[in-house]
Amino acid sequence: MAAEEKKGRRTRLDDIAARCGVSISTVSRALAGEKGVRPEIRKLVLETASAVSYALPASVAGKKVMLVASGAAMIDYVRNQFTLYVLEGLNARAAALGIELAMRPIADNGDEARVVAEMRDDPSFGGMLILTVDEEEMLAAAADLGKPVVLVNSDDPYMRLSSVTPCNRSAAFIAAERLIKAGHQRILFMLRPGRRTIERRLEGWRDALQHHGLTADADLVLEVDDWLPELGAEAVTRLVREKGLSFTAILTAGDSLANGAVRGLQAMGYAVPQDISVMGIDDLPQSAFLNPPLSTVHIPMRELGATALDLLRDMMLGLAAPRRRVELACHLVERGSVAAVRHVSAATEGR
Repeated sequence: MAAEEKKGRRTRLDDIAARCGVSISTVSRALAGEKGVRPEIRKLVLETASAVSYALPASVAGKKVMLVASGAAMIDYVRNQFTLYVLEGLNARAAALGIELAMRPIADNGDEARVVAEMRDDPSFGGMLILTVDEEEMLAAAADLGKPVVLVNSDDPYMRLSSVTPCNRSAAFIAAERLIKAGHQRILFMLRPGRRTIERRLEGWRDALQHHGLTADADLVLEVDDWLPELGAEAVTRLVREKGLSFTAILTAGDSLANGAVRGLQAMGYAVPQDISVMGIDDLPQSAFLNPPLSTVHIPMRELGATALDLLRDMMLGLAAPRRRVELACHLVERGSVAAVRHVSAATEGR
């Protein structure tokens, strides 16, 4: 479809929405035959579309979408349930749209090649969702498929593919700023490096410190090899025993590491939050039941899945161009693991 034709289609959607007194998204859902649109509104939209000679797109109902999930996503599905809630949002939205989801886990380059070939050669697949994949080979192959593709919980640095992620950078920024406003200046950031989404959380921590005139010292970044709570506990314990308590708060790139940090501190005799404040990012359901309940930043996990499928649906209908990077807002969840600075440690005084 030529660029001028796509622009004209968008203009006519605006016109239909204005004439009917509804939103563009309502027009899109009505034209696609989706659930959730009142019969009288659907009738009005269809009649108006006909009046302006709008070429009705085919419904996506009955279409198949391939969901490709990385090994990291499936491991998370078992451990921390982040992926579980993303999939819940995807499945609920697929049911509402009448779309069949077919999952294809990938563990290596051979799996990637097989799913790309299946997607390319099977005409019953109208589009592909790729969950938690950063590998350039997979992204490049997906970009050359000639079918709509949306990345979920990852993004393409070259913008060949559309994507939906939480706004990871701002999530970490608001978490760090909450600690700074409580008087903390030495805030340890713990993460498992490797993914772009997590690097953006590190950037958000740096942004907040610099915004408030604080230094993001390299010794305040603590890396671990995995997201397991016990590794977080071991890392904090080792750091404090080797270098002393040179921080008054810990911000972690995920709730599971925050859970581990609390355990490690408590095992050494420190009280959370009286001695050390701890903040996570994710807002996994179990975080509300820790002791103390974990203050964190809520990541809209179910909405990630639903929004990604909505974007893919629009692409399948020819309604979403050019490629886009969608970031969902996150918000602070106050519980019991953060308090104002009560004292400054000896290690901090010496700096």
